[in-house]
Amino acid sequence: MTTNRRFRRVVRIGPVQVATYYDGRGREKHTAACTAPRCGFAADYDSRAAAELAARTHRCAIR
Repeated sequence: MTTNRRFRRVVRIGPVQVATYYDGRGREKHTAACTAPRCGFAADYDSRAAAELAARTHRCAIR
């Protein structure tokens, strides 16, 4: 079953977007996802600081 997420506090750090959402159990989660073509980087974190750190240090693999 798919989850319908409502993202808020969306910011863009380079090619990576960081956003906050509530998971299915009502806990606040933070995600970082790269928007570059063919990159595929996306990860969920428990803290906003961790998601923003991942966004700042992310480097897309050269293909």
